[in-house]
Amino acid sequence: MIKGENKMNAQRNQYLTMYLGAAVLIAAGFLMGPPIESIKQLWILIKSQPILLTDYFAISSVGTALINSGLMMILVISIARISKCEVNGIFIASTYIVGGFSLFGKNLYNVISIILGVYLYSLIKKEKFSKHAALANFGTSLAPLVSQVTFGMNLPPVLALILANVCGLTIGFVLPPLAGNCASFHKGFSIYNGGFTTGFIGLVFMSLFRLLGYNHTSVSVLTDKTDIRLMVFLFAYFFLLIVTGYLYSRKSLKEYVRILSYSGKPGTDFVALEGFGSAMVNMGVMGISAVAFALLCKAPLNGPVVGAIFTVVGFSALANNLTNSVPVVIGIVLATLVGKGSMATTGAMITALFATTLAPVAGHYGIIPGIMAGFLHVVLVSNLAYLHGWMNLYNNGFAGGFVAGIMVPLLEAFRKKK
Repeated sequence: MIKGENKMNAQRNQYLTMYLGAAVLIAAGFLMGPPIESIKQLWILIKSQPILLTDYFAISSVGTALINSGLMMILVISIARISKCEVNGIFIASTYIVGGFSLFGKNLYNVISIILGVYLYSLIKKEKFSKHAALANFGTSLAPLVSQVTFGMNLPPVLALILANVCGLTIGFVLPPLAGNCASFHKGFSIYNGGFTTGFIGLVFMSLFRLLGYNHTSVSVLTDKTDIRLMVFLFAYFFLLIVTGYLYSRKSLKEYVRILSYSGKPGTDFVALEGFGSAMVNMGVMGISAVAFALLCKAPLNGPVVGAIFTVVGFSALANNLTNSVPVVIGIVLATLVGKGSMATTGAMITALFATTLAPVAGHYGIIPGIMAGFLHVVLVSNLAYLHGWMNLYNNGFAGGFVAGIMVPLLEAFRKKK
């Protein structure tokens, strides 16, 4: 009985920590702009067509985008708590990826029908929604599709609203059975499997839209400057994660050192393996490292870049650490230089950060395969977004699935038997 009570208390404290993390984002948003004006601008985000790349910093403000991010995190945390989800690595990853992409694609309107679609699937299958809650969060990768049908196809308003949300429900409903089969393709070595799965779903929808005569192109609405206040806030936020982790468990720093030894291969969950506190420390370290890397490369801290940083932070509760992520990033930098590109651009920077979806390849097979994975990722990623019409926000997850699917069988074939 006491053990059960202790577990309940731990879960309660962990949920409270997650809520506080979201609340800090909202508070920062209010401090970075007139509060009333920032709230009013949320409507701008809701009625936007946020296909890749639409920077919420650019179409509204930094403050509004942060408020939207915090509210979205509170939404998915609340749904998970009502559903009695366990706070584990994949739940934290799915929450922070929602928060990150709420800086350039997700809003309080376009995610609801997708989450409801997953809930409908769980009802029909008579399964607990808690089993699929994290996947529902990942499924909101296709939130721009809902917005595009609602606002971007010149349909009568009522028809557009109905069709858009039917599409959202359909996406959510088909996501759970497809996700497992997609994971088998790359054997779990791309940790953004939700993006790989939604890439195929988006491909089907976009093909249908093109058949019916609807098409659209990529968007590039970006902020090209870094708000110093935002930079200071990000460093403070991620340092606060480290402090929180230490306060949660005084052993967290020692446990963090052990986290660095994990490969991140399928089945890794730092919360389960080393504890909530040490996972928070790893998240903070990865966040500070990612911000420092962006600044070192002189990339702007705009919506997509900060969203990518928050995604890396979230998955640092699940599989990412410095030792398995750095080789992949090196591969991205090398490929960018070979292609005569610049790491100072938004596209190159978010590719480098999101490519850490392939961190398990480096962690499990070694530094050289990790560098090769990053290099191949650059080659593929820019050529796949057309397939889903730039509506899958996790396009790097889509590309990462193909890279892992190609490399893992080859690495296994030539790996020395122990």
